Amino acid sequence: MSDIPASATSSGRTSAEILTQPSHWLRAAAAAAAAPGLPRPGERVAVTGCGTSWFMAQAYAALREAAGQGETDAFAASEFPVSRTYDRVVAITRSGTTTEVLDLIGEVRERWEVLAVTATPGTPVVPAADEAVVLDFADEESVVQTRFATSALAFLRAGLERHGRWTATRPVAEAAKDAGSTTVSPLPPAALAAEQWTFLGTGWTYGLAQEAALKMREAAGAWTEAYPAMEYRHGPVSVTGPGRVTWIFGEVPAGLAEEVTATGGTLITSEGRDPMADLIRAQRLAVAVAEGRGLDPDRPRNLTRSVILKG
Repeated sequence: MSDIPASATSSGRTSAEILTQPSHWLRAAAAAAAAPGLPRPGERVAVTGCGTSWFMAQAYAALREAAGQGETDAFAASEFPVSRTYDRVVAITRSGTTTEVLDLIGEVRERWEVLAVTATPGTPVVPAADEAVVLDFADEESVVQTRFATSALAFLRAGLERHGRWTATRPVAEAAKDAGSTTVSPLPPAALAAEQWTFLGTGWTYGLAQEAALKMREAAGAWTEAYPAMEYRHGPVSVTGPGRVTWIFGEVPAGLAEEVTATGGTLITSEGRDPMADLIRAQRLAVAVAEGRGLDPDRPRNLTRSVILKG
């Protein structure tokens, strides 16, 4: 992998969609200003999705609780505990056709308000939900999700901003500014040359770490893992060493940098960027590593744009 230049760019579809994210986040934030169905402060909320959408749900749930706006859980749609009680469910689904999400909405809609966040108008999730927000400007041709996922999170982050500022994260407008630089900055040479990558996060950035690892698996078939940052010491650190990268989104716990260095591994941090903006670097890395391995990130192995299960 060491022959991949740090400034590597791609002319592929996935890469092109990755680079559009800064402006899409601003459009998503504007859409949140008057969007119906967003959770209100004090409501008990569950957020759901599958794959990438589930990881964005995790990030939003942690952000909402950190903002003091109410108890918020995140579940994969297939593992949703329907016996619990919530005021509102937020379902994230790019295609609007994912079987597990539609089945879940059908089961809970009569009990709880349901907001769907999707990229595709006219799909089954729109009439299935009580309210639907269609971020069609962020839709993608790619199988591998990038800009819709982060635009959905930007939309939900901006929805939290409607009820006041807090210290857990920056405004979406500032995140978009950081994202502008991460679309063009050179990728870390050690990350391009690595044989293994471990992504870490704390609080809301753990969902981003999960998503970064998924992008590397989907696009490049790479050996990647993701953990809460403080759990890294409880076993996962054993895989760290020369030629391996530990990449943390957001705050670096005390002592972690020294532990990675002691193994001979490389630590990569967000370097003061908004962690959601730093996810763009990981997306770009996934494309670069895929192409360095002779793979086509626009045509990932064994994947389709939407998972629709046969009845």
